Amino acid sequence: MIVLCVQIKCFHEIITIGYSVYHSYHLPWFRTLSWYFLLCVNYFFYGETVTDYFFTLVQREEPLRILSKYHRFISFTLYLTGFCMFVLSLVKKHYRLQFYMFGWTHVTLLIVVTQSHLIIHNLFEGMIWFIVPISCVICNDIMAYMFGFFFGRTPLIKLSPKKTWEGFIGGFFSTVVFGILLSYVMSGYRYFVCPVEFNNDSNSFTVDCEPSELFQLLGNTHTTTHTLLSVLSWNTVKLFPFQIHSIALSAFASIMGPFGGFFASGFKRAFKIKDFANTIPGHGGIMDRFDCQYLMATFVNVYIASFIRGPNPTKVIQQLLALRPDQQLHIYNSLKAHLTERGLLATQEEAA
Repeated sequence: MIVLCVQIKCFHEIITIGYSVYHSYHLPWFRTLSWYFLLCVNYFFYGETVTDYFFTLVQREEPLRILSKYHRFISFTLYLTGFCMFVLSLVKKHYRLQFYMFGWTHVTLLIVVTQSHLIIHNLFEGMIWFIVPISCVICNDIMAYMFGFFFGRTPLIKLSPKKTWEGFIGGFFSTVVFGILLSYVMSGYRYFVCPVEFNNDSNSFTVDCEPSELFQLLGNTHTTTHTLLSVLSWNTVKLFPFQIHSIALSAFASIMGPFGGFFASGFKRAFKIKDFANTIPGHGGIMDRFDCQYLMATFVNVYIASFIRGPNPTKVIQQLLALRPDQQLHIYNSLKAHLTERGLLATQEEAA
């Protein structure tokens, strides 16, 4: 709910800028269509999330099962309705401006809604994938300011004249250390490391599990991390393997994360405004505080998909149970033949 509220507020602030720039043209339906498209996109993304993560619950409830089965068609129909409404709202002499605003709305949806959806996916992988990246961005922002304030001499980028190389470098090392320490503390608690799962027996969602190797103190089984620590001559140091991954997260938050802020600064300079809004006194709008977070969320999602997440047997079984009996039997026979061909099934039967 917090992510959703932040997303809606950020969308509102960006759309409001567009409206304030072009309000004198009295474009019809601009605000209505903007919020309608926000509703359509959220319906699509959240529907996909519910179907993906809570498959058992969806199949159990008949209304949810029907909505899940035709979800993409319903989403497309909703969007197509908005598309037709936009075409019908076109006014002579303002065509170009109206298409500008149509593009404005869709780019805003791409930047804000799509990336906030990735935050939700990160959250379901475990709270630690949500809290550590966000905290690293905040730490880097604070420490870069502190180092820049006390030691800053060399300008970093023209878009932000107050940013300095000293602050950039100081923020990098501070964030890496902070990420390692925060990861060590959080890796010891199941509530932070366990993904969200639906419990069929209790009909509730749980965050209790047996922590994966990422969140177990370093042992002989984790060869990659063992080798790295041996090279660094840290033979007596015990770490959670996740702490090694936290270095990558911290490095991105320090090196690439600020470019989200630079992008936002360029956007504001283009429209000659100081802040996106005045929601937070002295800080500007919500978007001014979350300009780096969205870029970070995208990286975390890509990082998990590329280096962390593997095949999930639980989800495969859930999807198989949703098939017709004849389809399940066909898959069973195919799998049995494949295992027998590889000699795995015969070995297990002999052992039994």
